[in-house]
Amino acid sequence: MSIKEAPPVVPAARKTPPPPRPTSKHRAWDEAPRWQIYLPLGIYLVFTLIPFYWILLFALRPAGSTSLVPWPMTFDHFEKVWNERSFGTYFQNSVLVGVATLVMTTVVALAGGYALARFDFKIKRAFMLALLCSQFVPGALLLVPLFEIFAELQMINSLVSVILAETVFQLPLSMILISNFIKNVPYSLEEAAWVDGCGRMRAFRVVVLPLLRPGLIAVGSFAFVHSWNHFLFALMFLNNQDKQTIPVGLNTLMSADSVDLGALAAGGIIAAVPVVLVFAFIQKWLITGFSAGAVKG
Repeated sequence: MSIKEAPPVVPAARKTPPPPRPTSKHRAWDEAPRWQIYLPLGIYLVFTLIPFYWILLFALRPAGSTSLVPWPMTFDHFEKVWNERSFGTYFQNSVLVGVATLVMTTVVALAGGYALARFDFKIKRAFMLALLCSQFVPGALLLVPLFEIFAELQMINSLVSVILAETVFQLPLSMILISNFIKNVPYSLEEAAWVDGCGRMRAFRVVVLPLLRPGLIAVGSFAFVHSWNHFLFALMFLNNQDKQTIPVGLNTLMSADSVDLGALAAGGIIAAVPVVLVFAFIQKWLITGFSAGAVKG
């Protein structure tokens, strides 16, 4: 008769007690008091908002008033710059330049970024280095060559010249960002679409393109804001008043003898409102897009 051995007794695992929570008197070393966070942020907020309040003050108070409160409130300065100083025309030209630059930069950067992300060729590293080095060249150095080129092509005093110049200067950084966005999309998703019968273009349009929405919004918004605020290209390539953009229009409000502060403040608010609205609408996708583009694929 065989005797069965009893299974060994395994001691029960001891539960380690959770660490005590830091009380208000004994804070963790990495937790700062609230006043050390809110005080610098409050000072920075006040420092940032004072110029905006000063612009609103000059734009809304009557001419000749020295009050620190815009009361009685008037919109005469806005009516003056919009009608008498042709800011309505400047606004339309700036919108046209900004939207056209956004579309052209996004489309070309999307094609170039896909090629950099998915294909290998001999001069790929040299081409990437050239794109990075182009960011160190200021646009002012190329004004004269660009002016000569556009003059030969009879494109001076045309918004097309400004759109092409803005697109060319936005492409290097936009292409690098788009290539990083595409590298973050797994290549296996495209391969699975190819197995299902999709071609390369259809697989890109159906699988990859929807995942690039944050990156496209980030690149497009950056191109729009830069072209909206850029001054040199519009000043050099546009001569007629009906072709000028808002930055050049703001410059016409200042002369060597006097400056109409009310009109200048109203024009600055008109120039800033579209940019503020665009960033307020796309801030969620903008932050996601730039954080995704910063990750190495």
